[in-house]
Amino acid sequence: MQINDKKSITVLGSTGSVGTQALDVARLLHLKVNAVSCADNIKLAEEQIREFKPDICAVVNEKAARELSIAVADTYTRVISGEESVCEAASYEKSDLVINAVTGIAGLKPSLAVINAGKTLALANKETVVTAGELVMKEAKEKNVTVIPVDSEHSAVFQCLSAGTRSDVENIILTASGGPFFGMTKERLSEITPEIALNHPTWKMGAKISIDSATLMNKGFEVMEAIHLFGISQDSVKVIIHRESIIHSLVEYKDKSMIALLSCPDMRLCVQYAVTYPERAPSLLNSLNLAEIGKLTFAEPDTENFALLSLAYRAAKDSGNSGAILNGANEVAVGMFLDNKISFTGITDVVTEAYESVQKKEISDYNDVFEADMASREAVRQIIGR
Repeated sequence: MQINDKKSITVLGSTGSVGTQALDVARLLHLKVNAVSCADNIKLAEEQIREFKPDICAVVNEKAARELSIAVADTYTRVISGEESVCEAASYEKSDLVINAVTGIAGLKPSLAVINAGKTLALANKETVVTAGELVMKEAKEKNVTVIPVDSEHSAVFQCLSAGTRSDVENIILTASGGPFFGMTKERLSEITPEIALNHPTWKMGAKISIDSATLMNKGFEVMEAIHLFGISQDSVKVIIHRESIIHSLVEYKDKSMIALLSCPDMRLCVQYAVTYPERAPSLLNSLNLAEIGKLTFAEPDTENFALLSLAYRAAKDSGNSGAILNGANEVAVGMFLDNKISFTGITDVVTEAYESVQKKEISDYNDVFEADMASREAVRQIIGR
């Protein structure tokens, strides 16, 4: 059975970094793209519509949606607008699988829409699980929806877990490149500008996730994701610095054997595996030449100068609304850094103070998640405004 006969897809966040790579995979595998969504990159959205001919394009920005609607009036694509339009695209009946590559907590509602529609969810939006992992995974189980991680680390874990049973797993080990500032002190980190921070040494990513990678907040979020995605305790999720970014994660089993996934660093492989699962297909990647690489190195993460990783472990332990608090504070703080309103080290300071100030409590529904998110954002604004 050919892949293109089996899967038709929706790509949410199609004009972003992961979204464009997802469409690279769709192009390679000749997949039918039924729906896409974007924020306001109208020029690229028009190009995607003309190439992939989706039935629906959801645009969050209503002004941009009007402009796009005029630009593609000669096509059969229906342009819809507003935040809820993304949920409409997410639940579009013709698609078998939805790739959620939306940035930030804005991706939570579309993920829920996918689950409620009974579609397979290929998840690149980590905030879905960071902020509401317990609720989301419970709902996916109740709806019998498969959630396939698209992050390189969690995709690797997902694949390594096929070597044994979940009860045999001792530890999940997430690798981290260490970001562009590996080995730097706080004094040097305080001088980092947004332009420097956006230059990741390995991965091609959007602005927000590039900064999160530089602060190691991204790795902290991935720890929280792993706990929920794979049903494992926080003490069994480890982080190791691996500068070469060749090993994407490892699973240690109770017999002390370790299963690792190695490949050239390219998000398209993660997207492709999610789309073709449980099958595999030829990809756009080059073969891995281990002799040419020569050696692989490892180091413990520096949680003194990159304290947000430790804060994420604490949030995982606090549970409840803690993930939403941490994520909301971080989203605002990163935005302020990119706008040159706070320093690079100020991100850690502001996020930590905001996290401390917002009340921690259990969550019973998604309103609790969004309330915690709003409270933490307001806490950051008050801290900055002092």
